[in-house]
Amino acid sequence: MTEKIAVEVEKLNAYFGALRAIKDVSLDVLEKKVTALIGPSGCGKSTFIRCLNRMHEVTPKARMEGKILIHGEDVMERDPVLLRRDVGMVFQKPQPFPSMSIFDNVAAGLRLNGMRNKAVLAEQVEKSLRDSALWDEVKDNLDKPGTSLSGGQQQRLCIARALAVRPSVLLLDEPCSALDPISTAKIEELILELKSGYTIVIVTHNMQQAARVSDFTAFLLLGEMIEYGVTSRIFTNPGNKKTEDYITGRFG
Repeated sequence: MTEKIAVEVEKLNAYFGALRAIKDVSLDVLEKKVTALIGPSGCGKSTFIRCLNRMHEVTPKARMEGKILIHGEDVMERDPVLLRRDVGMVFQKPQPFPSMSIFDNVAAGLRLNGMRNKAVLAEQVEKSLRDSALWDEVKDNLDKPGTSLSGGQQQRLCIARALAVRPSVLLLDEPCSALDPISTAKIEELILELKSGYTIVIVTHNMQQAARVSDFTAFLLLGEMIEYGVTSRIFTNPGNKKTEDYITGRFG
């Protein structure tokens, strides 16, 4: 069976004013697989994924060129709000809505989309919390503030919030960098479970994490795509000397 392409990126260039942060990057992301982006700080990893749901253009003087298709649709021709519903994003630092309860954090996107039925809302919130492996820990405290949770729980709450509106693609921008090892392990386990239903792109500075959770790995350096392929091959038999040098710790 031929694997489907969920995201097609062709000759992507991203700019901050005159600075070109992404340089002619082309990449196909397969559906319901985990694709990891690795590379040293400042190499363009986060900028790249922010282009996928047009978050990049929110930054003043930022722009992008090239083509990005998600399930065959050009992202530049889509309503950004609807696009970001379909292409969810979880950031490096957990960001629960501070004035909202755990329940309301997860329900926020559903309510924005017009869902008012309380029973359906409760059902969808529970499903999202179960999908993010958080339900058993919070089911008796849904009215408590989202910010009362631990860092790892807050990150899973943010994942639940992203999942609630049923995206097809989930972008994770260094989701474990602010977490302790136990919370990191839970997030990694969650990623492996979620890929059966979602296409996932994860930015990580942790190469061991990329090796553990991803099916494919892309190595970026100074805004350029140096190498992209099956994770096991990238880490054991890279085809580019720069990739080998980075993975073996010679720079970065």
